[in-house]
Amino acid sequence: MCVVPPWRDGGQAQYIERPVPETTASGTSAAREWALQNLHKPMTLSDLAEHSNMSLRTFARRFAEEVGMSPGRWLIQQRVDRARHLLESTDLAVDEIASQVGFAGGTSLREHLHAAIGVSPLAYRRTFRGVPAQNH
Repeated sequence: MCVVPPWRDGGQAQYIERPVPETTASGTSAAREWALQNLHKPMTLSDLAEHSNMSLRTFARRFAEEVGMSPGRWLIQQRVDRARHLLESTDLAVDEIASQVGFAGGTSLREHLHAAIGVSPLAYRRTFRGVPAQNH
């Protein structure tokens, strides 16, 4: 049984919410929480490991075990998700959104968003903000 169609008509990509994994006291949750609060800042693997009080190697291994992907990939995904939210809920320019989510600029945001969901920021905004109803 299929609850939703496995594809969409017209080449539109499927958009799936991916929640942040459950937090645990001894894992990488402190680093994930810190990263989510500081997405607008540049951050390195060393910064993340430091917030979990782990060595780089231990942090990277434990992070992948808990989250199912590398810290770098997870960070990009979180930034893209935040950018999607801002595209849906604000009228901010693409460059401003890029700055607020920690991408180097609008070009970087465009590349990451296209890689993640296959559309440009403006196409995404048009699709998910909708067109305001016109009064007749």
